[in-house]
This record gives sequence, C-alpha cells and structure tokens, in this order.
Amino acid sequence: MKTVKIHDKEFVPYLKNDEIQQIIKDLAEKVYEDYKDETPVFIGVLNGVIMFFSDFLKHYPGKCEIAFIQMSSYLGGLQSTGIVYKKMELTKEVEGRHIILMEDIVDTGNTIESLHAYFKNTQRPKSLKIATLLMKPEVYNKEFKIDYIAKEIPNKFVLGYGLDYDELGRNLPDLYQLAEGRINH
Repeated sequence: MKTVKIHDKEFVPYLKNDEIQQIIKDLAEKVYEDYKDETPVFIGVLNGVIMFFSDFLKHYPGKCEIAFIQMSSYLGGLQSTGIVYKKMELTKEVEGRHIILMEDIVDTGNTIESLHAYFKNTQRPKSLKIATLLMKPEVYNKEFKIDYIAKEIPNKFVLGYGLDYDELGRNLPDLYQLAEGRINH
C-alpha cells in the first residue's frame, strides 16, 4: 500500500483489505449468533456502506433479507454538516421485523440517531440494532448503544473501502487515513 492523493489531500495506508475482511467475518459471526433462529433484514445506509454491506453478507451464514436507505450529513469535504437529511426512501417494508442498520462509519452519531428515530417512529420493527464497520468513540456523543462494532478507530478522516472524500476514493480496496502535517497545494 502506498499513499494516495485525492483532490488536494494526501492519504496514508491504514488497514489492508485482508485485515478488513477478517474483522467483517468476525462481526458477521457475532450477529449470526444473535439471529441464527431468525431472518433479519439488514438495511444498508448508502452510499459508503456498499463494500462493507456486500462483504458482510458474503460472510453471514444464516438466512437474511436486505434493504437500503440513503441519508447524509456530509456535503463533500471532511466534516459532517451536523444536519442529517434523507436522500432515498427505504426500499422494503420492515414493520414487525428484526432489523439491523448497517453503517460504514459512526462518528458523532448524528446520522445513526436520525435513522434510529425514523425506524422506531415510522417503521415499528420487532427489534432494531445497529452494526458499523468503523466507530470513532472519542467523538460519539449519543446516548444509545451501537450494538455491533467491527473496529474502533481514532478520530481521523478515513478514505477507501466505500468511504469517500468529496465523492472520490470509494473504490479503493484498502482503508487510508488523512496524512498529518502534509500540506498539498
């Protein structure tokens, strides 16, 4: 893995794809232990979740269904706007079902808080849990629990494996972290 440049920023290697696959496999097995006698609906929060969601499903050994929803609190750039809006409606009826919201990354928790409220108030699931590939515990500031966390990371901007910087970099198979102390012109 070498550094990559996206727009005006340089990113350094953080996690290789084989490491990512192992933490996803471990997470899928944990979730399966809780739902082996059920058929949960995994709901991918687009766009960043797409690679994690796909690989998680490959590792999940039980019966399941899938759906998608799109929310956003980023309008390009490196930081959340703090305002969460729904960009796409839920693609499946989930009332009375066990649902697991699948997120690529949880930082402040604003997006997941909005999703949690949306599902509890409008979809009336039998149960609602949250799974994330990455979690930034030092900036997470919400009261509710994130049920399944594949990996906790420091509060640094990451790119690749579905995560973008101003819409670029999602297709990188590995994860990269914003390089510190480097000014790119």
